[in-house]
Amino acid sequence: MDYNATAPVHPGVLEAFLPFYRESFGNPSSIHMAGRRAKSAIEEAREKVARFLGCEPVEVVFTSSGTEADNMAVKGVASALGGRGKHIVTTRVEHPAVLNTMLHLEQNGYHITRLDVDREGMPDLGQFEECITGSTILISVMHANNETGTILPVREIGAIAARHGVVFHCDAVQAAGKIPIECREMNAGLLAISGHKMGAPQGIGALAVRLGVKLHPFIHGGSQERNRRAGTENVAGIVALGRACELAQASILSESSRIGALRDRLEQGVLDGIPDVRINGDREHRLPNTANISFAGCAADSLLANLDLEGIAVSSGAACSSGTQRVSHVLTAMGVEPALARGSLRFSLGRENSAGDVEHLLGVLPGIVERLRKRR
Repeated sequence: MDYNATAPVHPGVLEAFLPFYRESFGNPSSIHMAGRRAKSAIEEAREKVARFLGCEPVEVVFTSSGTEADNMAVKGVASALGGRGKHIVTTRVEHPAVLNTMLHLEQNGYHITRLDVDREGMPDLGQFEECITGSTILISVMHANNETGTILPVREIGAIAARHGVVFHCDAVQAAGKIPIECREMNAGLLAISGHKMGAPQGIGALAVRLGVKLHPFIHGGSQERNRRAGTENVAGIVALGRACELAQASILSESSRIGALRDRLEQGVLDGIPDVRINGDREHRLPNTANISFAGCAADSLLANLDLEGIAVSSGAACSSGTQRVSHVLTAMGVEPALARGSLRFSLGRENSAGDVEHLLGVLPGIVERLRKRR
């Protein structure tokens, strides 16, 4: 129950990319037959990813991860447009791939506006309008939050950016494969995804770069990816991402409905069986697979350890560093009290989860919470 961290490789994806580790291992920059075969496979995958994202194949740049794609977007625009202005707008609930990139730019002379969110994790659209100035070059907002599943109003934010002539970057890593994505509809100049969140292996991602958006590369070398990302391509990973996008596009509506029903059963079971709990995030506008729940009087690391002993993998809403638990920046931004935030778990469901999994969780979780509360 930790699909937002990573998902198992889809069997259909595995079947598609294994030949590119065995017999079809050519360098796509080579002009002989093996190279041409690899190049053809890359371009076929590019078309699949483009259809999935609602953009043109020429706009798709393959990366090593969603984090690299976010870095390429934010740093690339900052480098290309920094002469026009050095103001960037984002929110306080972004993934560290964006937050820490913004911190790096801030330390190098850029002005970063970090907008607040409400108790549901939603930003105020009026704040975007108010904070844009003549020096604003980029707005960067995630499609869906990785901790709470809250779906942010990216179409409205994209429209605001378009009206002011500002580039809009959307981190869609958690949304991809769970809800439909359309780059054009949200006026996204840049949109990032990651393969391992949706059934491809780890080590592959993509950035959609709308034609006309100025973007400087930050990896230099050869002319791969139309001079936008140097380095010999990860052919097997690219093929895998293309196939994962194809499979997700075919099943996204049915799977969203099925997984949403499991998530609702999980939440209702927790609310019915355990007192003093709180569900975090917007209950209406959120991913169908994600539930972030705070358990008063419990520590997340103890909950995690006890669930792990029962064969259940979930995540904490707080990050741990050097053995010291820190309160989640997302829950803090939403106004969740620190003590409650430290007792928060993220349950994120996916393709291989079943109703039996949910009932198993609901069978053991109340007892775990009761034991932990008695130890206080």
